[in-house]
Amino acid sequence: MERIFNPYDKGSCSTIIVGKAASTTGYVLVGHSEDDYDCTIQVHKVPRIRHKDGETLSFADGSAVIPQVEETYAYQWSEYRCEGGISFADGFLNEWGLLVVSNACRPSKLSEEEPQLDGMGYALRRLVAERARTAREAVEVAAQLVSTYGYFSGRCYQFVDKDEAWVFQVPTGNRYVAKRVPDDHVYFIPNHFTIHEVDWSDTEHKNYYFSPDLAEYPIRRGWYTPAVPGDYSDFDFAAAYQDGKDREYNMMRTRQSWPLLIGELPAEWRPFSHKAPHKLGPKDLKKALRSHFEGTPDDYSEGYSRNPHLERDPCTLCNTMTAETTVVVFHEIPALTCTWRASPKPCITPYVPWYLGNTAVPQGYSWLDPTLSQATHFMPAASELRIDFSRAYWSFRVLQYFTEFDYKGTHAVIQQSMAKLEEKWEAEAPLVEECYKKMLAASPEMAADYLTSYTAAQAQLAWDWANEMIQQLGEDRILQNSSTRIIPQEYI
Repeated sequence: MERIFNPYDKGSCSTIIVGKAASTTGYVLVGHSEDDYDCTIQVHKVPRIRHKDGETLSFADGSAVIPQVEETYAYQWSEYRCEGGISFADGFLNEWGLLVVSNACRPSKLSEEEPQLDGMGYALRRLVAERARTAREAVEVAAQLVSTYGYFSGRCYQFVDKDEAWVFQVPTGNRYVAKRVPDDHVYFIPNHFTIHEVDWSDTEHKNYYFSPDLAEYPIRRGWYTPAVPGDYSDFDFAAAYQDGKDREYNMMRTRQSWPLLIGELPAEWRPFSHKAPHKLGPKDLKKALRSHFEGTPDDYSEGYSRNPHLERDPCTLCNTMTAETTVVVFHEIPALTCTWRASPKPCITPYVPWYLGNTAVPQGYSWLDPTLSQATHFMPAASELRIDFSRAYWSFRVLQYFTEFDYKGTHAVIQQSMAKLEEKWEAEAPLVEECYKKMLAASPEMAADYLTSYTAAQAQLAWDWANEMIQQLGEDRILQNSSTRIIPQEYI
């Protein structure tokens, strides 16, 4: 089978969105794979906070000094901590059921006449989670922040609630464009801008938001020349703002991921989204995000005799950089919105249910107070990056290490075991929802305690499972070594 490699297939995150009319749940579905090297991950529950007049915010990676709002919303926060800090990895799901995740979009153009703005990087994701209640509000908050303070990366944000998904793409500078994912469509992004045409007549923002000078600015810089002066009907945002060859970044993911989702490659080579030929559910997203493109021309694992995680090129959906994968199943009641978390590699880690309505982080899944984590996000202690079995993250990471030496000999037993866990959790989900609703009618406090206890119990079960798998794989290896060892005659 001929392999098809592309020199620009090098990694970074992927996101799948299923519109509510294309979803088996009746609400929007999101699958997100966060790809980053050498991170440890903890989860926080940050409460609502009322702030004093005159408070301001600043972030270590940007120069902007931003006025604080009167009150910030509560949120669940997946924090990625690494040496030197990281601006573009953390995910947020706030109390209203608004999700904020992002993908790198390889370098946006920057004119030599205009120095790179360094106003905001990390700030954008957190402030949107703290200030918006819906996906549409998130676009409006982000647009105001980018226009005012500037942004220093080429990036795509997904702002999603149970009913709508908006894709917010921002190049370096003060400009942005946002497009709504149609309700009956599936959306997939690798790591390049995917918004092309813009409906300039959509002043009511039914499907678009955009900077007032989104087309005029690249004309001034020489990046776009309309065929007819003053007529921007041929404007292509991605072509105008993406830098050179990197417009082709991660095309292997494009050609292999679409068939996983819709059964074929779309006629349009790089679509923004595509009408769903059938409804998709959480299992479909989990399966896709676990893929190494097995059985295709881009499968280089040679029947798993080569570890699919050990090479950066080419880059599959589950790959060497994957640090955490989530499938978010939205619900009419925000507290019952469930984040199915798998960390680090979803092909060897179960998706564990975390309900938004839980009020405390399960033991072992966080080691710092949220306020201290915010203050030290860009300067974590060196000890945080060393193995520490009092932290759940490291059990899952060490289990991954076991597979690095023999993926072919270890992955099957792991996958069979974790499939049983996932079947249990999937069967329990309707019962959990029913119990919560009954308790909510009687006592909101009791209902919250129930979700907190349930989430904690499943997180602990997954942690115990990881430790047991480490022990089992280790003992299996000892037995294999013993059965093949030649014992000297004098010891018999």
